[in-house]
Amino acid sequence: MGKKSKGSKAGHKTARNESGARTGELRPPPSGGDLDLPPMKNKEYRRHLRSLHAELVAMQEWVKSTGAKVCILFEGRDTAGKGGVIKAITERVSPRVFRVVALPAPTEREKSQMYFQRYMPHLPAAGEVVIFDRSWYNRAGVEPVLGFCTQEQTDQFLQLVPAVERAIQESGIILIKYWLEVSQEQQTLRLQSRIDDPRKIWKLSPMDLESYSRWYDYSRARDEMFRLTHTGWSPWHVAINDDKKRGRLNIISHLLSRVPYEPLELPDVTLPERQKPGGYRDPGLVVDWIPTPY
Repeated sequence: MGKKSKGSKAGHKTARNESGARTGELRPPPSGGDLDLPPMKNKEYRRHLRSLHAELVAMQEWVKSTGAKVCILFEGRDTAGKGGVIKAITERVSPRVFRVVALPAPTEREKSQMYFQRYMPHLPAAGEVVIFDRSWYNRAGVEPVLGFCTQEQTDQFLQLVPAVERAIQESGIILIKYWLEVSQEQQTLRLQSRIDDPRKIWKLSPMDLESYSRWYDYSRARDEMFRLTHTGWSPWHVAINDDKKRGRLNIISHLLSRVPYEPLELPDVTLPERQKPGGYRDPGLVVDWIPTPY
């Protein structure tokens, strides 16, 4: 369906563990970054994130002023950290500009539609950044692995999607695709944390457990997806996210490099003087104050 970008094969080599057995994990080549760095401390993370947030605001203002359209896809295994990355991106920007799309399971009506149809209305208009928390690539991963579609449907999708993404980009949308990779060890720790922590139990579903048991089916589906949809005009950008803090910073930094925004010039603003009371008096209204246990 078109020329693949350079390095499309080297970018997703299957790793081997010390015993020589395939792990099904993606690991970058030696030049792709140091995976043995210690976990980042929260103070250092917040310091770096603060400066990146300022750049995201600059990007936001550029998108608003130019009418640019940006669409970002996040895919990856369960517990790879997609939600945390999206939260880090959107923490300090306007929800009127940055819009997150996380579609539920399709309705019976949507199942009868052309596959891409339910996603098209959510693409960005001028002045918008749309972030898909999972996307049309469900048809290449979770759906075939868990039996929600036929192999024929997946094959058809993989053949069509490069042309669809080219059409999206030719309409003026900046399309950026991320795959978040997590190791078997980290996935186990994160799923166990969801089981043990009542604050995270809502993240755990029967499909998560089924997906966990099908690690290598997901690896095969991912590899085939990369083989057919990693194109010169719409490449996959892969991020190792075992260290969530480093992963978030790396992804935001990379995202900023993919959007041609201009630096933000801060206006010279002085607060005006407040008005005089003008005879205002506290009317002594009776209101229902909330308790203050903290």
